[in-house]
Amino acid sequence: MHQKYFIIICFLSVGAMFAQEEIASDSLDSKYREDQFYIGMTYNVLMDTPETVQSRGLTGSVHFGYLRDMPINMRRNVAVAIGVGASFDEYGTTLFIGENEAEQTIFTSLDASDVAYESNRFSTASIEVPIEFRWRSSRAETYKFWRVYGGLRFGYAYWYKASFKQDNNNIVQANIPEFNKMRIGATLSFGYNTINFYGYYGINPFFENAITSNGTSIGMSTLKLGLLFFIL
Repeated sequence: MHQKYFIIICFLSVGAMFAQEEIASDSLDSKYREDQFYIGMTYNVLMDTPETVQSRGLTGSVHFGYLRDMPINMRRNVAVAIGVGASFDEYGTTLFIGENEAEQTIFTSLDASDVAYESNRFSTASIEVPIEFRWRSSRAETYKFWRVYGGLRFGYAYWYKASFKQDNNNIVQANIPEFNKMRIGATLSFGYNTINFYGYYGINPFFENAITSNGTSIGMSTLKLGLLFFIL
């Protein structure tokens, strides 16, 4: 009789242990999310440029920030995320941006004018708000998994300038009314674990009502391709 009670008690004890583990696991799963810091580096490709304007020299960006993950299913591997970040972009280009004596913006193709120079760049610094729809193959106990994140990134360029450099002549243009400070882009990142491929396509153009010296309309947008690193 005592042996029977001993076996029953052992059985119940083991069952209680598994029940506690299951409860702990459920509790862990109910709180699991992928809040992340991120940092990325890209090569920037200018799109929708006039025929006489092209990329030349250093063209790239660095961006970083934080994303808050909000799972929307029971497994918590499908989520939406919203965050805040910053982006620093530089575009080496043959489009010269300056101003005339009336303080009107001048847009001129350096290729078309055959001007010798060392560098010609357009640089921006932006505050960004990324919004993502997320899928991943992860679980609460797994730190290495596949992911596909897509969404939109809204930005505001709080600083920008065009800089032109040649022998004994440097020109910096920091007032460009035609420049659209609001930046909107579609994003896609995919990869495994920490390292991910990243793409950004600018939806709205850089400039509005901008015309080159030969009468060509300028819009221009950007395609960014590079790597994105997530840090838990």
